[in-house]
Amino acid sequence: MRNVARTSLVDAAIDELRQEIARGVWPVGTKIPSESQLAQSLGMSRLSVREAVRVLAHAGLLQTRQGDGTYVTATDESKVALRRRLDTAAAMDIIDVRRGLDLVAARLAAGRRTDEDLTAMRQTLARRDAAGRAGDLDGFADADVDFHVLVADAAHNALLADLYRSMSDALRDSVRDQEQAALDPDASHEDLLRAIEAGDPARAIAVSVGILDQQERHL
Repeated sequence: MRNVARTSLVDAAIDELRQEIARGVWPVGTKIPSESQLAQSLGMSRLSVREAVRVLAHAGLLQTRQGDGTYVTATDESKVALRRRLDTAAAMDIIDVRRGLDLVAARLAAGRRTDEDLTAMRQTLARRDAAGRAGDLDGFADADVDFHVLVADAAHNALLADLYRSMSDALRDSVRDQEQAALDPDASHEDLLRAIEAGDPARAIAVSVGILDQQERHL
């Protein structure tokens, strides 16, 4: 019976901490209260709180830093699991998934983009081009991924945008892995922007296919 009660207390502590994180009481990057403070506020023992923190750290929501405290690193365990899976995914698998997401994003963006969307995309492409000319691979990769995220945003489909953002780290790594090939002069992204600006979904899809085909050749 003691084991059942102990498990119940730990589960209760996990649920309470998870809800606080999900509600944004402790935003990502902030330090949560100490074990003693949490135990007092929850009306539980420090041992139960310590185990709850350990479980949530394993799930990827928290990170304990020795001698510093415990920080919130994510708010959604499902997104953490997806990010971990993407971290181990093969580059070809990522491109296969992008063939679904990118084509849908391009088609919808061509029909739904706003002037604000277009301005943000132009600015990001200018940053991408500047990084390419400077040979700044990290800056180029950041801007490249930001552009594609903005295309997904311009589709004005919240689920699509969330899915694309969940892949952003893996996409950034895939661009960096191409090294010099990624920095070679290429007008395809400008072509994509023009197709979206013109409201031409067929052209936007065709350009997106070409971009992914080119990236596949560089693997």
